[in-house]
Amino acid sequence: MNSFAFQTVAHIISEIGATNRLGEILSQHFPLTRHVLLVTDAGFLQTGLTDRIAESIRARSYQLSIFSDVIADPPEAVVLQAAENARQLNIDLVVGLGGGSSMDVAKLIAVLAGSDQPLSDMYGIGNVRGSRLPLVQIPTTAGTGSEVTNISIVTTGATTKMGVVAPQLYADMAILDAALTVGLPAKVTAATGIDAMVHAIEAYTTKHKKNPVSDMLARQALKLLWNHIDQACSNGSNLAARQAMLLGAMLAGQSFANAPCAAVHALAYPIGGIFHVPHGLSNSLVLPQVLRFNIPEAAGLYAELADIIAPEAKGSAEARSHAVIVELEELALRTGIETRLRQVGISENDLDALTSAAMLQTRLLGNNPREVSYADARAIYAAAL
Repeated sequence: MNSFAFQTVAHIISEIGATNRLGEILSQHFPLTRHVLLVTDAGFLQTGLTDRIAESIRARSYQLSIFSDVIADPPEAVVLQAAENARQLNIDLVVGLGGGSSMDVAKLIAVLAGSDQPLSDMYGIGNVRGSRLPLVQIPTTAGTGSEVTNISIVTTGATTKMGVVAPQLYADMAILDAALTVGLPAKVTAATGIDAMVHAIEAYTTKHKKNPVSDMLARQALKLLWNHIDQACSNGSNLAARQAMLLGAMLAGQSFANAPCAAVHALAYPIGGIFHVPHGLSNSLVLPQVLRFNIPEAAGLYAELADIIAPEAKGSAEARSHAVIVELEELALRTGIETRLRQVGISENDLDALTSAAMLQTRLLGNNPREVSYADARAIYAAAL
């Protein structure tokens, strides 16, 4: 067995309604805190769900500030402005509340607010110096797993993205509360849920850093997600299904934070960056074709996952791998999300630009079980049209 290291968030609370007592939780775990910054986006702020969270924090005599200017695929300017605001306000604890973008911004505020290191020096793996402010993450979608990862993605140009990967980005605490997710539309629930499945599948089949702990988490994540996604989409008020989805997404996040993602994410990033397609949907659009491409190298591992997704499948590892892909395609159709690139405005004329951008994602492509050339990537996009 290969040597490996595994890291994750130290304290996890999975409890429906836990955010109603967030102030109490913070006072128990962060007794020296005085000024809390809640990081979210304008859309979630408008739901009113932040009101009771804010009330709970203020009830413990904390000073509370809210930064709600996070947008999808957050650009550097937003991150830098948020960090500067946190410095001026003398924030001493950061709470990320939202989807992946809000939690990614919260991570970077926590490391930037008390540091003179420029954000531009942090891009890459292991480049963050020093410590950070205390950090709590609360997801409002069951998808990214960002609450337990050490990765933050920033839009650095018109369409380009860069990642900060460092142990300082692991939060002190993650809180899973399905009450915050009941208002999500079915299509968002489906796309984010498939995103979490991609995390589990890619962690389980990654070329580098695959390990027994991540494997165990990936399988359990996939089981929870697969068994509850239909109910979460068709009956969004089912709190048990919603909580299972949150737990599955978090377990997948723990898994891929230690056994990193690969070509599905590499090819999805340009779809989001150039065409502003949500990240989960971007992954879902290329997932079947990437899995088909990988079968020559990963059939044995995909067949092991067939026990969860396509338990009735028989025959060779290749046959069971194809059964997994068919089930995932049928899930996308069943939940009503877009299944072809042309449905999100992508045409044959866009494939070269997408491919060129995808080939820059060397951090991800290097983890893929099968090497991906420019021609391979273009063919995958073409098959997904």
